[in-house]
Amino acid sequence: MSDQPVRAPGAQPGQSSQTSLKVYTRLLAYLKPYWAIFVFSIFGFVLYSASQPALAQFMEYLLDFINDRGDSPVYMPTLIIMAIVTVRSVGAFLGNYLIQRVSFSVVHNLRVELFNRMTGLPGRYFDNHSSGHLVSVITFNVNGVTTAATDALKTLIREGTTVIALLGYLFYKDWQLTLLMLLVTPFIAVLVGFVGKRLRRLSTRVQHSMGDITQVSSEMINGYRVMRGFGGERYEKRRFFEASLNNFRQNMKIVLTSSLNTPAVQLLIAIAMGSMLLAALTVVEIDNAAAFVAYFVAVGMILKPMRQLSEVVPTIQKGVAAADSIFQLIDEPVEADTGTREIERAEGAVEFCDVDFAYGNDGTLALKGVNLSVQPGEVIALVGRSGSGKSTLVSLIPRFYDATGGEVRIDGAPVKDYTLASLRHQIALVSQQVTLFNDSIAANIAYGDLAECDREAIKRAADAAYATHFIEQMPEGFDTVIGEAGTRLSGGQRQRLAIARALLKDAPILILDEATSALDTESERYIQQALERVMEGRTTFVVAHRLSTIERADRIVVMADGEVAEVGTHAELLAKGGHYARLHAMQFKDEAL
Repeated sequence: MSDQPVRAPGAQPGQSSQTSLKVYTRLLAYLKPYWAIFVFSIFGFVLYSASQPALAQFMEYLLDFINDRGDSPVYMPTLIIMAIVTVRSVGAFLGNYLIQRVSFSVVHNLRVELFNRMTGLPGRYFDNHSSGHLVSVITFNVNGVTTAATDALKTLIREGTTVIALLGYLFYKDWQLTLLMLLVTPFIAVLVGFVGKRLRRLSTRVQHSMGDITQVSSEMINGYRVMRGFGGERYEKRRFFEASLNNFRQNMKIVLTSSLNTPAVQLLIAIAMGSMLLAALTVVEIDNAAAFVAYFVAVGMILKPMRQLSEVVPTIQKGVAAADSIFQLIDEPVEADTGTREIERAEGAVEFCDVDFAYGNDGTLALKGVNLSVQPGEVIALVGRSGSGKSTLVSLIPRFYDATGGEVRIDGAPVKDYTLASLRHQIALVSQQVTLFNDSIAANIAYGDLAECDREAIKRAADAAYATHFIEQMPEGFDTVIGEAGTRLSGGQRQRLAIARALLKDAPILILDEATSALDTESERYIQQALERVMEGRTTFVVAHRLSTIERADRIVVMADGEVAEVGTHAELLAKGGHYARLHAMQFKDEAL
């Protein structure tokens, strides 16, 4: 295999990339837990391969038997051919079945490891990589690894042992003629190496183009209402056509290269065979016609495995390109979790000390020197224009992002001192973008660490969120499956389930990020009453909430350009006539932000 560098789909120049040999060696390391099954599969392929020269030798025996039966029983050829075919069949079954079991086990483990790594990646990684390309890695790219780990490995072992067995037989029969045939081997190696390098590059492009297809499809499906509402059908069709056409072109380049590779190898082998036959008929003295026929039968038998071996390197290279992208993702560092502090329940004091934050590496700060001290049980409303840093600020509390300057503290200790599990156990979050799963209503309320909660606790949370009424009207009540992202529910119903989930968690710190934006006026009034109850005794951050909540907050923090512009009560800030008063006049008119 060529020891050339490969680059994952979407990788930029300068990113580290492993060589083909290292990537494939790393992939094969996943065979270790299954070494015993792997050895038995090789044993099966050895049986299969041994039957090949046995068949060639049987031809010599059969011709001699026909010319001179001697004392051999007439049924002996039948018994011999049956024995050879039986060994061949048993070996093929053992080899094929066991190697497939090993290969798919490897792919399963790789897929699970990849998904598990994704669950621990930091928020910045998901910000910088499209969901379509990430989904493509775990689906299409893993299938590419399946080809390399299953089909290629099976071919490599089965056809490789067959070629070795037949070459051994040919050298035994006539080493001079066999050496003549092997003269074309260097030319085949050069051809296979060239094809392998080209297919590796093309395979990387195909994987990236599949990511584009997944991305366009996902965006259309998730945004079909916007597409139809704004007449975007033609635009989406064109985007998908162009993405699919690019994938088609890259695949056809692979097909063309692979299709030319096979006849080119066969032509080289044919030249070698023709030279051998010419030498055998003109130079070599033939004294045993049966042995001559057996020799060339073996030569004919070696053509197929040699052709399949010439195709295995391109197959492996395509798998290597897929595996490289997977290993790059697996090697991505997970969220930093170096804290050792664990607490059962925090008091709820939160401090922002000279906090700076930047999303990118261009130095543009989304937060600049934020200082804010929040006492346990205090309700803080964060308001400001879009992009002022409200949601970014509260995202630093559960460490969805880490501050690039200063620090965030809970109960006087920096959030980095807590383990992530302990830190996030103290925080309940309800955001405008409700995340629900294709599961039952009960499972969506009692999600993750809450899964052990009993049905009564789930019902109490739903009651408090004013969700029980619509839940009981569903076909199976709390056991109703709500579809992907809760598509069977209205926006207000989804929001109430998210609030019920936060209520069930009963955390000392509550973050409400546009938590009632999807509710109608009547539902919002009920939810507001529930939220007022749940906020009692909890430190609560309310981001850009409706006016009724903002007015009741203990303090209102006005954000502007990533900085704290004003802090005070509703009445105090209105009296100042500054940022808040202007926002109140423009954005909060008629009790709407």
